[in-house]
Amino acid sequence: MNPHHHASNGPGPDSAVAPQQRWRTRVANRLTSALRHATSACALWLAATAAAQPQPPLPRVELQAGIHLIRAEVAADDSTRARGLMFRERLGPNEGMLFAFEAKGRQCFWMRNTLIPLSIAFVDDDGSIVNIEDMQPKTEDSHCSARPVRYALEMEQGWFGKRGLKAGARLAGPKGMFAPK
Repeated sequence: MNPHHHASNGPGPDSAVAPQQRWRTRVANRLTSALRHATSACALWLAATAAAQPQPPLPRVELQAGIHLIRAEVAADDSTRARGLMFRERLGPNEGMLFAFEAKGRQCFWMRNTLIPLSIAFVDDDGSIVNIEDMQPKTEDSHCSARPVRYALEMEQGWFGKRGLKAGARLAGPKGMFAPK
C-alpha cells in the first residue's frame, strides 16, 4: 500500500457533504481573491485621483506691487512647494502663489502638471524682483532665478507685464517679510 494514498472502503456518511464543502471553499477563495484585487485597484485609483487634484488652498498673504494688491497662497514647505499650482484650472483676479524657501538659492520651476500658463517672478530678500519668466502649461522646461533668491511668486501669465512690473520693481509684504538690503 502506498503510504501517501488514503484507502477508502466506499462512500462514508460524509461523502455527500465533501464535494459541496469543497465547492464552497473554492467559491470563498475566489471571492476573497477578487475582493483583494478590487481593493487594490480602488486604492490605486484613489491615490491617482488624489494626485491629480489640486491641493486645498494654503494660508494666504497679502502682497503689494506698487498700487496692485496680490492675494498669494504661501507654499513654505517641501510638500506644498512640490505641489504648487498643479492641477488648478484657474486663478482668481490678483491671486497667485508665493514660494518661500528657508535659504537663498538658485530656484528653478517647471510646469509638468500645471494646467494654466503662469508668469513667475523671482524675488530677493528685500522684495525686489530679480527676473520674471513666462511658463507654458504641461511643459518640463526649466525656469530659474538669475541669482540666488528666497522667494518666487507665480501669477497668471502676463500679470506682471500688464502692470508694468519688471526686474527691479519691489514687492511689499507683511511687516518683516522683506528685509531692506
